[in-house]
Amino acid sequence: MTDQTNKTGPSRRQFVEGSVASLTLGATGATGALAQGLPLPKSPVALNIIDVGGALALLQKPLENYRAAKPNLVSRMTFVKAPAPELPGKIKAMQEANRVDIDLVIGGLDALAAGIEQKLWVTLLPEHAASLPDPAKVLMKPALDMHNLGSGQGMCMVYYPSGPLLEYMPARVKAVPTTADELLAYTKQNPNRFLYARPANSGPGRTFIMGLPYLLGDKDPKDPANGWDKTWAYLKELGNGIEYYPTGTAATMKEFGDGSRDIIISTTGWDINPRVLGIVPKEAKIQALKGFHWVSDAQYMYIPKGVSSEKLAVLLDLISFALTPQQQAFTYDEGYFYPGPAVKDVPLSMAPPESQKAIEEFGRPEYADLIANNPIEVPLTPDKMVLAFRRWDEEIGAKRTK
Repeated sequence: MTDQTNKTGPSRRQFVEGSVASLTLGATGATGALAQGLPLPKSPVALNIIDVGGALALLQKPLENYRAAKPNLVSRMTFVKAPAPELPGKIKAMQEANRVDIDLVIGGLDALAAGIEQKLWVTLLPEHAASLPDPAKVLMKPALDMHNLGSGQGMCMVYYPSGPLLEYMPARVKAVPTTADELLAYTKQNPNRFLYARPANSGPGRTFIMGLPYLLGDKDPKDPANGWDKTWAYLKELGNGIEYYPTGTAATMKEFGDGSRDIIISTTGWDINPRVLGIVPKEAKIQALKGFHWVSDAQYMYIPKGVSSEKLAVLLDLISFALTPQQQAFTYDEGYFYPGPAVKDVPLSMAPPESQKAIEEFGRPEYADLIANNPIEVPLTPDKMVLAFRRWDEEIGAKRTK
């Protein structure tokens, strides 16, 4: 999921975007394995962590637990948030000035991809394999596929099959689109009632444009430059019935929830969590279009070049800690990235009671069938994703994004 969030509790997610927030964390928790490849510091360090994908909603508790378990390594953690498209320029400017004051990034493949293109991140694997778990041994197969997109520069921390799904209000949508053509016809007959957010800063928006080539039968779903002729034409025509493109998914949920829009693009997590929080009415429904393929999504931890070796040693230890099953169980949250855990053998029964209750009440039985019986595709490679975002910004969203 890509959007900026604050956390007010270990399992609550607020739909707040744009501002910068910081806080110091402390809690009790389990211990983790020591970093082996680099010497750990003799006195605790302060860590500055930036969240550009909303993953703090999933990883705050493991981070709190790490600080509590390792007071000899971490004195405090400060969190800030920023839109994913702004991060690479911010990091690059710091590196050029030799003043990198962001130690760890939590974010999605969008910011990771942009940073890989600009050579901003520390290569974690294989360089620091001695300090990290082997992804092939600990990650579930689809999470491992997502991890491998990161070129060894990001560690996959949470995973979900994502979308794209249509989310609609049954009281307002009597004839629910079941194909891409029917969705296009709906937007023509009901202008400004359908909405999705800018793909470069929205998980649902990103999965939507990457899922369309499968729905439309484009010649190469993995090549937005030469294989998406039908997709780009469709997106342009679809745009005629869209009032504007919000810069983040939270705005689409707000407008859907208050009745300004009747159909939006969603994902499993963006379907469940806003209904848990009351942003979207509980009675909202979801629809997968004919020919649907999942386009999976993940959240990663990645480290900017320029971080001191002492902090790097702690960060590697922190990543290892967050990938233990006990800490991964917290990533079920309230369905925000459903299911959530990236590692093997973390059933819902390991999650906190509030997570189990939320998913039992607001999850959907049909998800099990949709996940089992539809192909799950990995997203575009980082270089192709950057190209797709750029082209969408220039050709689709330029005049309507706000």
